[in-house]
Amino acid sequence: MTAYYKFVKRELQEDGVSVAHYQPTKHAQGAWNEHEQHMAPATGLLTAEINSFAPQPNTRIARVSLDILGLIPLDDFTITTRCIRPGKTIELVEAVMSSRGRDAIIARAWRLITQDTSEIAGLEDQPAEYKPEGLPVWEGMKGWPGGFIESVRLVATEDRRSGRGMVWITNDLDMVEGEPTDDLVHLLGMVDTANGVVPRLGLGLSKLEWMFPNTDLQIHMHRSPKGRWLGIEAVQQYGDDGIGLTSAVLHDVSGPFGRSEQILTIRPMPR
Repeated sequence: MTAYYKFVKRELQEDGVSVAHYQPTKHAQGAWNEHEQHMAPATGLLTAEINSFAPQPNTRIARVSLDILGLIPLDDFTITTRCIRPGKTIELVEAVMSSRGRDAIIARAWRLITQDTSEIAGLEDQPAEYKPEGLPVWEGMKGWPGGFIESVRLVATEDRRSGRGMVWITNDLDMVEGEPTDDLVHLLGMVDTANGVVPRLGLGLSKLEWMFPNTDLQIHMHRSPKGRWLGIEAVQQYGDDGIGLTSAVLHDVSGPFGRSEQILTIRPMPR
């Protein structure tokens, strides 16, 4: 298999709502449980559904906000996509992933009009000091199980440590079998790994006494990313009352293109 998902069918309703049916492959398998999907490829697929839903000229996705309602089953599922705030220059599109009779993820994306603002463009986030070419392979994440982790390749700077660091990640799979994957979907389909590239508790699920899954993923983009390598400049912080935060500056090989945030629930590993 060379993809994370298999497309089954699509139903277009009279009110314009799209209901797409998919099957996950072994490559979509998550790390916390063998019978769940990883949030990363699910994010990519939801982004693809939103991006292709009733596209308007001269607009693009500027923000994707995803709430994880519970375990994402490694089973057949649907994605129901609709526009909940239409507009010619600003619109809000929603895509809901559902499986086994319940909703698993709710994704909402703002699509905004694009226009030439090069005259006043300016960034505070700095380009990565090191690009993926030439950096050493980083096997740290391979301590986690699951088909998705097996599918990715990572390199990292030498100063990466628990709590902070820079990692580049890529993979060779299509998002959907038999369909080309554009750069936006490819790159956003790996952003959720930010929570696992600088964990404060070390690496390797079998060795952990605490778990730190995220309940959401927020991605904001000041430009549309390009290429096949995603750079994650991540910081992970834990509070003292069971809640943590993973924040990242997101890069492609041309420089920073946005930021991500993930709120974490920190709790003892079940035994």
